[in-house]
Amino acid sequence: MSAGDSKASASASAGVGSPDVFGNLDHTKVIREVWCHNLKQEMEMIMDLVDDYPYIAMDTEFPGIVARPVGPFRNSQEYHYRLLKCNVDLLKIIQMGLCFCDEQGRLPPGVCVWQFNFRFDLSEDMYARDSIEFLKKSGINFERHAKEGIDVMEFAEVLISSAIVLNDDVKWVTFHSGYDYGYLLRLLTCEKLPEAEEAFFELLKTYCPCVYDVRFLMKSCDLKGGLSGVAASHGIKRCGPQHQAGSDSLLTQAVFFHLRDRYFKGKLDDQLHMNHLYGLGSGPKASSTPSPSSGSGAGGKTGSGAETASKAHTHNGSGSGSAAGKKTVPEAGSTGAINGGTASSGESKGMAASSRSGTDSDTKGATSLAAEGKKSQAEAKRE
Repeated sequence: MSAGDSKASASASAGVGSPDVFGNLDHTKVIREVWCHNLKQEMEMIMDLVDDYPYIAMDTEFPGIVARPVGPFRNSQEYHYRLLKCNVDLLKIIQMGLCFCDEQGRLPPGVCVWQFNFRFDLSEDMYARDSIEFLKKSGINFERHAKEGIDVMEFAEVLISSAIVLNDDVKWVTFHSGYDYGYLLRLLTCEKLPEAEEAFFELLKTYCPCVYDVRFLMKSCDLKGGLSGVAASHGIKRCGPQHQAGSDSLLTQAVFFHLRDRYFKGKLDDQLHMNHLYGLGSGPKASSTPSPSSGSGAGGKTGSGAETASKAHTHNGSGSGSAAGKKTVPEAGSTGAINGGTASSGESKGMAASSRSGTDSDTKGATSLAAEGKKSQAEAKRE
């Protein structure tokens, strides 16, 4: 089948642009599970696909928020980045979902999403306990992750050579994605995130030159809420289990193209909308509010209460200027204390890791394990 025939077939089956985008999709057939034994085989398939389907929607699952940086901070923006950095530096990624489509949002026939399952051992690795319990309820099998999960070094090797990253022709689509890109850069560089937020964005632009954050775009549409809430308010149904990276990346793709077509007449102004991440200081705010081509879209202004709770359990941190909740910046000179009741991996190992992080400049002398109830940009993503 030619690339043109493939796209026509994908357009007919996927129907992107209409709310019932996933009406004919079976998630067991379109989402491919990737473990250590089939990593290279699946990456070869992706390499054959990316030229014709250069839009990649990404989502990640990670083990929550276990540490908080201690000030002083110049402003809340600096605090948010330091929070992201100290947790990404401490923790390991659990899942990454990549969904491929073309410039019109048409999915390739057959498999269009790859869900990468990384090695994660609850007896060794740090995590926030309630986050892991929540992910278990979402269907993540941690016993299999410990035995068959992908080694992050091996994943970085095949990803670097895959033409997915370091490619100006690839467009990345995410939702409220500071942590998603934080873990991606951690994988690719095998190093801690940069000390300065500006250096983080420079590094991101090197590996992913073209980035769209759906949550950032929503500011131009006068929409609020999390991914599932916005999708539901626009009649877009999920394909696959919620709160797993593959299904979330597929839903991110559908929401992005639906909003682009409805509110931006099918074309974004890259100077305004590209390479900005919601909740981080990536650049000027989106300006004028476009009118939708049809309908009011007012239903997208609020997310469901159930989704708000679920995001809080999965990534319970502090942070971004989300309308759903704001983080109070710690007072200058405040100190951190270890709270062994909120992070696990064997309590002693988690506490030791947090203590070591206190010597790094990213936490300015100390960290406190997650004990605050206010929301973060990671938390708000699931609203």
